[in-house]
Amino acid sequence: MSAELRSRKVYGQAEGFMARTLLKACGFTDEEINQPLVAVVNSWTNIVPGHVHLNTVADAVEAGIRMAGGTPLQFHTIAACDGIAMGHEGMRYPLPSRDLIAASVEMMVEAHKLDGMVLIGSCDKIVPGMLMAAGYLDIPSIVVNGGPMLPGCYRGEKITGRRALEMQFLNILLGPSPDLEKQTREISEVVVPGCGSCQGMYTANTMGCLTETLGMSLTGSATIPAVDARRLRIAKHSGMQIMKLIEQDIRPHDIMTYESFENAIRVDMALGGSTNTVLHLPAIASQVNVDLPLELFDKIGKETPHLCNMDPSGPYTVQELDEAGGIPAVLKELGDDIHKDALTVTGKSLGENIKDAAVVNKEVIRPKDNPVHKEGGLAILKGTLAPNGAVVKQAGVEPNMLKFEGKARVFDAEEDAQAAIMGRKINSGEVIVIRYEGPKGGPGMKEMLKPTAALIGTGLGNSVVLVTDGRFSGATRGPCIGHVDPEAMDGGPIAVVKDGDIISIDIPNRKLDLKIPKEELQKRLKQWKPPEPKVKRGVLNVYSKIVKPTSKGAGFLF
Repeated sequence: MSAELRSRKVYGQAEGFMARTLLKACGFTDEEINQPLVAVVNSWTNIVPGHVHLNTVADAVEAGIRMAGGTPLQFHTIAACDGIAMGHEGMRYPLPSRDLIAASVEMMVEAHKLDGMVLIGSCDKIVPGMLMAAGYLDIPSIVVNGGPMLPGCYRGEKITGRRALEMQFLNILLGPSPDLEKQTREISEVVVPGCGSCQGMYTANTMGCLTETLGMSLTGSATIPAVDARRLRIAKHSGMQIMKLIEQDIRPHDIMTYESFENAIRVDMALGGSTNTVLHLPAIASQVNVDLPLELFDKIGKETPHLCNMDPSGPYTVQELDEAGGIPAVLKELGDDIHKDALTVTGKSLGENIKDAAVVNKEVIRPKDNPVHKEGGLAILKGTLAPNGAVVKQAGVEPNMLKFEGKARVFDAEEDAQAAIMGRKINSGEVIVIRYEGPKGGPGMKEMLKPTAALIGTGLGNSVVLVTDGRFSGATRGPCIGHVDPEAMDGGPIAVVKDGDIISIDIPNRKLDLKIPKEELQKRLKQWKPPEPKVKRGVLNVYSKIVKPTSKGAGFLF
């Protein structure tokens, strides 16, 4: 080994007698204890489809570690399913769970002074939390993604979770009937046919793809379907590779550099990925002392063509992206826009990893000179309504809605807006404002897939804009602007919007404005007083007091 193992200071020599004895009580032999001790951080649970198979993946990782001469020590962390939490009070918890996951990994690894980590996760907050922990602990680490779910098939047609939710709201609006009940039951049987992260370029799969781009998981691993045997083989290879990283003392700060984060943002733009990456990438970067201002996302977005027309905005699933060549092919198509000398967990540069990559299907991964859109999937808007910024997935916005003005319809909670949409009390041409749903005001910054899906179900998806200080699911499409900063609970301008105020959206010019006189805005802000907190005890209460704003990643560990 090129560096002394951390574990020797705890389990070796006379001073390590007690710690060594306690490992022996777990059944470990001297031979195993004398080898590098590798944390296998598993987020397995039988609640979440993205994680229900990770016990098998962890077994493969452990096999790889043992084959390469290490000793795996496995522990678990939490994993909440955003889809199950969606649309009720439980949605306050997933974003805070990201930092708690990072903290739990830090606590276990530091308490036991392990030599390296293999981090196994699939879903929205789990992978970012694990990457935050890797950055902070800065011991040799590698991420194994659980892989995407296969698409469903209903009456001969490919179907994904996003489309099923939109169909659900359409059917609800049409009213109850035996046919509806039969169709709903049939869809529920096939739409999500097994394990894996949800099928499109939603947050989970976006983060898996960006983890590979960052260089923190093995080449080609992000898009392999969860049920594919390649998933287990790459898990074994990851277990073997962590031993090389320990031997060579290659650490996350060597891999997650400013250049690698630029690569990740660029691939995000090319994929048309989730708006949640604007929260997660800065939070991860902060742990390796890299600053990612919102302006960087917008700069790269303007420079980078949108190459992959992925669900929810387009027709292709991650399985089809994998068949088209996966992330290596996307990187190859981006060419000289990518920092190819960035180091990866393979021990080689990103350029070396992708030298033999090729685009197999040019409909799924479009050429740079024939993109889906000339600009990347995300845009950062600023203006009098969002002085510090707001985020929109412009890849999911129809051309007629890129510039828009409308009268505000203001709601102080997601549930109130949802009731108005379902009650057909929203009119074409209006701007729905949902506030007090930010990280502090929510608290927890709920995703709002149900209101956006309901707008599409009611036929308003391309004639109404939704603006919020909350956030959206990666499955959201349409003119939905989130992460408004400052949030309402911090006294941002969104807190003083009134019904009937004109809101102007100009995505090409990156503007989001409340069109009232400056003097009137200042008067309203001066008179504003914060409402009573929605939650006054428990972990959400603590989170609301220490969380940073969305423009800084909405976390509390950095």
